[in-house]
Amino acid sequence: MNLEAYLEANEKEHLQQLFDLLRFPSISALSAHKNDVLACAEFIKNHLANLGFENAELLPTKGNPVVYADWLHAPGQPTVLVYGHYDVQPVDPLPLWTTPPFEPEIRDGRIFARGATDDKGQTFLHFKALEALFQTEGKLPVNIKFCIEGEEEIGSAHLPDFLEKNAERFQADVLLISDTGMIAPGRPTICYGLRGLVAFELHVETAKRDLHSGEHGGGVPNAIHALAELIASFHDAEGRITVDGFHDQVTSVTAEELQAFRDLGHDDEAYRTSLGLPALHGEPGFSTLERLWVRPTLEVNGIYGGFQGEGTKTVIPREAHAKLTCRIVPDQTPEHIYQTIERHIEKHTPKGARVTLTRQDSGSPYVTPFHHPAIQWAAKAYEKAYGVEATFTRGGGSIPIVETFDRLLHIPVVLMGFGLPDENMHAPDENFALENFRLGTRTLAYYYQGLPDALK
Repeated sequence: MNLEAYLEANEKEHLQQLFDLLRFPSISALSAHKNDVLACAEFIKNHLANLGFENAELLPTKGNPVVYADWLHAPGQPTVLVYGHYDVQPVDPLPLWTTPPFEPEIRDGRIFARGATDDKGQTFLHFKALEALFQTEGKLPVNIKFCIEGEEEIGSAHLPDFLEKNAERFQADVLLISDTGMIAPGRPTICYGLRGLVAFELHVETAKRDLHSGEHGGGVPNAIHALAELIASFHDAEGRITVDGFHDQVTSVTAEELQAFRDLGHDDEAYRTSLGLPALHGEPGFSTLERLWVRPTLEVNGIYGGFQGEGTKTVIPREAHAKLTCRIVPDQTPEHIYQTIERHIEKHTPKGARVTLTRQDSGSPYVTPFHHPAIQWAAKAYEKAYGVEATFTRGGGSIPIVETFDRLLHIPVVLMGFGLPDENMHAPDENFALENFRLGTRTLAYYYQGLPDALK
């Protein structure tokens, strides 16, 4: 039986195995799910061992464990380090899910579940591609190491220190990651750059307690008003970030790369319509793709304070809070961005308010030369599976650990993603297209098969 026939014959079983993986509520951000996260890691370790990988174990970090396994019986052939993550985002707001987030379901040609595309579903493709090669060829064409972590959704906080102490174990010739997307159905896409991440919380306090809005209204500061004023100060009316020094480190994009963006044929109107927006909005002077991929951002992700229950409670709240993130681009650094935010807050804190900035996740941006043979071969593998040429793009999201891998291992990073723009990553009704489950598995199998020749 050849590879394609094996994958077709075993697709139903493979989907059931994926469903078993998706049922784990491995939410790393919520301590209540600590045991679920550990159970998910154990499941992956056992699955890899059952497939024939050796040294399958859970490697402890200061947080959630790293799942490691390897197969190193291809002498003289390249070693591929496969990275993925088994943790997922929280599911709120739960009422917006059509079906329960950890009860996988197929409908309309898609797999619906939290983690379906980010990143359990995409990581699982590697397991099945390599299984197919084991079963049809009796061996693998390359050496394999796995590094599957459980904290990517909270910024991979403990992985950099872990990797620094274990760099020798993870030495390889290529780092392969499937945690990115395709620009459209049927348009395979290789991401060669990612924005970095800076996350923080703002805490605003005014009086020592909530105050009656009749007795004190008009004479005292309101924490929510102060927070709103501070948040509004981060941008001008047209969408420019107004934080002094925020853009100082931004590297200009080459004319060649900008032309490549234009050649993709992005349709602003179709993009607007697909999101149900009355209009697009963003930094003036830049195209939508530039705004999404190569310009930095400062976004409010959540805001809360005061009375949240049903009905009316006439209070002036003493505190208010907001969660914010910045996406940063080469050559910005998280530390510089934090410093500019701190200075901005000191300068713009409203009268009568006390503001505290709490730092959270961070990660550096990354860009790789896409002329490397390992990346060019990825384009050929996509073309063989999908029947069309692959597109090279940057990505607007972040995989914080990529820059760390690059710095420690000095190997090419190949980002072969299979998600689609409308698959609701981090949102209710997250899903993964069955077509990309099928073709993605084949693409990766072709990649592993041809990599030795590509690197000669």
